[in-house]
Amino acid sequence: MNYEKYIISVASRARKAALELAVISTAKKNKALKQMAEDISKNKKHIQRANEKDLISGRKKKLSEALLDRLTLTDQRINDMCDGLRQIACLKDPVGQCINQWKTPHGLLIQKVKVPIGVIAIIYESRPNVTADSSALCVKSGNVVILRGGSEAIHSNMMIADILSASCKKAGLPTDTIQLIKYTDRALMKPLLVQNESIDLVIPRGGEGLIRFVTENSTIPVIKHYNGICHVYVDKNADITMAKNIIVNAKTQRPGVCNAIETVLVHKDIAQKCLQVIADALREKDVEIRGDMRVRKVVKGVKPVTAKDWDTEYLDLILSVGIVNNINDAIAHINTHGSKHSDTIVTKNKKAAQEFLSKVDSSAVFHNASTRFNDGGQFGFGAEIGISTDKIHARGPMGLNELTTYKYLVMGNGQIRS
Repeated sequence: MNYEKYIISVASRARKAALELAVISTAKKNKALKQMAEDISKNKKHIQRANEKDLISGRKKKLSEALLDRLTLTDQRINDMCDGLRQIACLKDPVGQCINQWKTPHGLLIQKVKVPIGVIAIIYESRPNVTADSSALCVKSGNVVILRGGSEAIHSNMMIADILSASCKKAGLPTDTIQLIKYTDRALMKPLLVQNESIDLVIPRGGEGLIRFVTENSTIPVIKHYNGICHVYVDKNADITMAKNIIVNAKTQRPGVCNAIETVLVHKDIAQKCLQVIADALREKDVEIRGDMRVRKVVKGVKPVTAKDWDTEYLDLILSVGIVNNINDAIAHINTHGSKHSDTIVTKNKKAAQEFLSKVDSSAVFHNASTRFNDGGQFGFGAEIGISTDKIHARGPMGLNELTTYKYLVMGNGQIRS
């Protein structure tokens, strides 16, 4: 198999399709999205049969429970996939929106207008729902998508992508609007990442190793986050029950995702009151707690936390816990050891909350809420194509608006520059 020739063909067909898709009407894009939802729902059993092949293979490869959870397509997750497609169809189309307009002294009318980015390559691991979410967001924002999923989800991804591609054709969209790379050999990656004449943007979703590989080998702009080392800081003025509930949710609802917390920091003035309550609730959920020396004096049976733990994304039922002297120490710890992803403060003190919100340098900073809400669907975007911790172009959950760029339209009546 000549991978380079194959990739060049995929990318060049995507570029051609992008020129067509960029000017297709909102009505036609919405029709395609509704068709996609209908066809996914109709083919639920076929999708689950394909998914079971991936799960059997994953168990043989001894994938972690967190990865198997990401891989699994339950009835509810497929229903959520369909709901996401319909929600995106209902969202306002950003393409063509005028961001700003003004007239120059020469009488030129200048408009700054949102346009699609063009061709977007999504490189992802484990989660086959990304196939649907990414495709839907790209279709609505007028972008052609090239999907490169991991080998662990190949059967699920192929089934979903084939269904979505057929739905697009039914609705009158270009044939190559959605393309899935059906070969899982890693040798495909480097040829894909140098197609800068055809591909405009790469978005990797997965483990830190994958994201670093993409970033280091791509000649195409990359939007990414390396990992999700997320924190909860329990302030001295926190409601203890609220803090307990937020921590348990943020750690245990889905421990294998990037917006699950890996560290809890507790103000020394409230540690005696709240740490045992929090520890008991976490242990009921089988969470292993690793604490600093001061934590281990308050809660018995806690393993010592290491310097490496503060910088580790566990993606598992393990949590680092520390006691800090004040809010400034908490903020300093987060800005040093965090990944600029999602961090939250639990407090009844509005001044403390505002200080935390303004000083923590992350893509989403919360007050009295779980970090699990840093998600495109939860933010009202319908779905997300990923979460960016970069600061240029997009930051946080990437929805429709983040999948557009802009151009200037300049209207005159014969002006020439002297």
